[in-house]
Amino acid sequence: MTADSPVLVFLLFGLGLLCIIKGGDWFVDAATWIAEVSGIPQFIIGATIVSLATTLPEILVSVMAAASGSVEMATGNAIGSVTANTGMILGISIVAMPVVIERRKYLPKSLIFIGAIALLWVLSLSGELSMIGAFIMLAMFILFIIENVTEAKKDMGVSKSVTVKKDKKTVIKNIVLFFVGAAGIVLGSQLLVDNGTVIATDILGVPERVVSLTMVAIGTSLPELVTTITAIAKKQSALSVGNIVGANIIDMILILPLCSFIMGGSLPVDRSTLWVDLPISFAVAAICLVPALIKGKLMRWQGILSLAVYAGYLVYLCVGTFAA
Repeated sequence: MTADSPVLVFLLFGLGLLCIIKGGDWFVDAATWIAEVSGIPQFIIGATIVSLATTLPEILVSVMAAASGSVEMATGNAIGSVTANTGMILGISIVAMPVVIERRKYLPKSLIFIGAIALLWVLSLSGELSMIGAFIMLAMFILFIIENVTEAKKDMGVSKSVTVKKDKKTVIKNIVLFFVGAAGIVLGSQLLVDNGTVIATDILGVPERVVSLTMVAIGTSLPELVTTITAIAKKQSALSVGNIVGANIIDMILILPLCSFIMGGSLPVDRSTLWVDLPISFAVAAICLVPALIKGKLMRWQGILSLAVYAGYLVYLCVGTFAA
């Protein structure tokens, strides 16, 4: 869904971002409410439904891009979102509020996250993510869900019970928000992919990969940024860190295998993605997570260094694009 006027293309791109942000917000809230009302245990909701719902924008953008043949948009959005979430959003969170972490909770997720980036790099050395590689990544995703549920079970005894409103007005409101939110995400994803491609190739003349790694990736990461700022305001920085790490794992080990299946079992991986984008993603993840696991706390210098690396990465993409 694109337009002939460049101004209208940018407006539709912005509308796509708005639809994704608001649609995702409504969808997550409604999906959580429906799950709780249906009697699904809270730990299942937190460990699976909410974590999957919050990454739905990234999933749909990449899947739609793969379906339309925009391979660089599909891979760039997934990897770019992970890098933006870690280098920019997690970096901001750490700078604003360094926090003591619980190693027991963060160690498994941190290892899965860093391991997922390394595994994707190894599986893509041939220049593509094959069907076998996609199944390996999906197996890692299943292990992540199992770990999430197991960890959540341990915390059931200390979690507070939540009373869910079930009056007619609330029921109607949440059902409407569920479908409107889902429709908003789908429409927004389509607008983002279509107009993002036009902006890259026809208006700005930059590679699709660069637009997907910057404008699209940061755009689909805006919900996480808003969540992080809210968590900081409420002095719940640790919660923000956990949410970002969990979302990144899903982005890395679920989206690209899905794209691979859509592409017929083989997802091409650009050399720049293999030798620049993935190493940068690995670097910012290591900066934010490894020292914290050793020291037991997130330190402000980690956030500053992470933001500096991410800023340098964006400069490199821009300079490389215009120099070419």
